[in-house]
Amino acid sequence: MSLDGFVAGRRQSRDHPVGVGGLKLHEWHWHAGEPGHEADAGPRDELLKRRGAYVMGRNMFGPIRGDWDEDWRGWWGEEPPYHAPVFVLTHHAHDPIEMAGGTTFHFVTEGFDAALEQARVAAGHRDVDIAGGASTVRQAFAAQAIDELVLDIVPVLLGEGERLFDGVDDPGLEPIDVVHSAHATHIRYRIGH
Repeated sequence: MSLDGFVAGRRQSRDHPVGVGGLKLHEWHWHAGEPGHEADAGPRDELLKRRGAYVMGRNMFGPIRGDWDEDWRGWWGEEPPYHAPVFVLTHHAHDPIEMAGGTTFHFVTEGFDAALEQARVAAGHRDVDIAGGASTVRQAFAAQAIDELVLDIVPVLLGEGERLFDGVDDPGLEPIDVVHSAHATHIRYRIGH
């Protein structure tokens, strides 16, 4: 997240998947563990830790709007980093997409609660991760479906884009862990509800 509260910049598109300037928010984890980025390695490893299932919004899955008019398979190539079922919120039905490494994208048209329930069933005893984007996280807050929140705050200002907390009632954030580097401050919060 940028210092001014954005998790994606303006004008998200195929050329700018996280908006204009939005890639700056992710540079810390591409270099984690390299000289000067040692403190970012633990938060990167936690980010990439396998979960039982994931819920994400359609915009996070890809840039296509409206009906599915092309064979889009996600931003991540043939082996996405999830290695678990991913439930994608959408208004347009789509058959599941099975990928290498155990990731299958399931497309849910019945809303956030239905996607979360399907993810919980698929995850069994493992955790469900709300992967994003901003709208999906806001829906998770509204459903009181978040126990912990990790924010990776990057010292940039985007000026406009997608804000994480717009319209979110104060969930009672209690900081339980903080790690910082010159590139990001990583804060884990417990949600008080």
